[in-house]
Amino acid sequence: MSEAGNAKREEVSEPLANNVEALMRRREREAEQEIITERIAARMADFTGSVWSVLVHGVIFGLWILINVGLLPIFEPWDPTLVVLAMIASVEAIFLSTFVLMNQRRQARLDEDRAELTLQISLLAEHETTKLASLLMAIAERLEVDVPEDVDAEDLTKTVSPEGVLEEIRRKRRD
Repeated sequence: MSEAGNAKREEVSEPLANNVEALMRRREREAEQEIITERIAARMADFTGSVWSVLVHGVIFGLWILINVGLLPIFEPWDPTLVVLAMIASVEAIFLSTFVLMNQRRQARLDEDRAELTLQISLLAEHETTKLASLLMAIAERLEVDVPEDVDAEDLTKTVSPEGVLEEIRRKRRD
């Protein structure tokens, strides 16, 4: 067995395991709620981006070309100028591009939801950390504990404004 196979599986905390389970259930619910066109677009985009798609197209187009230019005389040529093949490939490209774009739009929506969740959790964590810092500073003051000089108590206990951070980012981008 490999070293990874022999390694003891690390346990995760119960809250983390519960969070992972909840996220998996949510993904399943979201997948069930997708409309049929989104499901089709996702499957088509998955196939289009696979090696199987390259192989299938290579075989079909390769045989078409070989037969119709006379290099593989197993059938009578039906498209010697390859105009029909070009038309089929063009129409297929339009449809496949549409499926890929539909899937990208779906993925962008999911990414926006995840980014919003991450932002909300980060803002909550920052808020709670600020409150904890305030509590620790109050306890240190009450117990007359000297706070190290490199700790800026005012900065630690100051609430961060998300709007202020976004405005600073925008200002820096303009500069």
